[in-house]
Amino acid sequence: MLVDSPPEQRAETAPAPPSKRRVLRAAGLPVSVAVLVCVAMASIAIGAKDLSLAQVWHGLFHDTGTYGDVVVGERLSRTVLGLLAGAALGLAGAVLQALTRNPLADPGLLGINAGASAAVVTGITFFGVTSLTGYVWFAFAGAAGVGALVWFLGGSRGATPVRLVLAGTAISAALFGYLQAVMIMDDAALGRMRFWTVGSLASATTGTIREVLPFFVVGTVLALALARPLNAMEMGDDTAKALGANLNRTRALSMLAATVLCGAATAACGPIVFVGLMIPHIVRSFTGPDMRWILPYAAILSPVLLLGADVLGRIVARPSELQVGIVTAVLGGPVFILLVRRRRTAQL
Repeated sequence: MLVDSPPEQRAETAPAPPSKRRVLRAAGLPVSVAVLVCVAMASIAIGAKDLSLAQVWHGLFHDTGTYGDVVVGERLSRTVLGLLAGAALGLAGAVLQALTRNPLADPGLLGINAGASAAVVTGITFFGVTSLTGYVWFAFAGAAGVGALVWFLGGSRGATPVRLVLAGTAISAALFGYLQAVMIMDDAALGRMRFWTVGSLASATTGTIREVLPFFVVGTVLALALARPLNAMEMGDDTAKALGANLNRTRALSMLAATVLCGAATAACGPIVFVGLMIPHIVRSFTGPDMRWILPYAAILSPVLLLGADVLGRIVARPSELQVGIVTAVLGGPVFILLVRRRRTAQL
């Protein structure tokens, strides 16, 4: 005879109802926004000369003198670009992880960063480009060109996650070889590229933000609109077709969204690694596989990482600073190893 357990014990051992999980995920969004606001304020306040919150407020809304020049003229543009680029990299990483069904994928996997870098080297060496504005358009053109090439080599309408990854890996290897060859042969190009290739927010200007903002907006809207089709695709091609998803269209639009977002971020800041890998992967661990939650969380928490790394780079190397691309690489390496080990342990 089976004896039913007491109601108290059943309540303790029963899994949390789905409604409770939805409430927790929804409550986490405003908390994440609050954290992002705090990090953004720290990005404005901390630098070669630290400012109090009162001085930041005064510089933003009242002062056109010293504080206004520092806050509005320099740090505000840097912070805004960090917010936009961080959100773009996080969204691009989340979309690519869903597209390739690989939770350890990142925007560099499909060669987008390599395309942007190779295009900037070409502009510097063969076209004499020296301004950040020129870098932006060459970098974006390179990212878009590689995205289209990966889609074509991956089979276009017959593209599969494996084909796309293989095409992106092959193109990345070829482009990085070209990049290194040009930089070795041209000392001037090496000098001008050295700062851009490490990834930095230090050269942010309102002009740069205005140029890339439309691409950030279009890419963000497109990525968020793909949440439901990507949910279906993660269940497998057959299941997605049964649910009515158009696989070719979803893959093409996902490639377009990732290329626009990553291309715009790379064009404005240079190639910044690990942000698009770490945050979507970490977010997935507490939101579950639902892209309707992963994408908003990635768009909010990725700028937290990027701006936090930028602030850390200013603190540890005073009175100079470490570029944010160096900091994210140093932080991201151990985290990536940990994620791989955890994934391997889970599979065992």
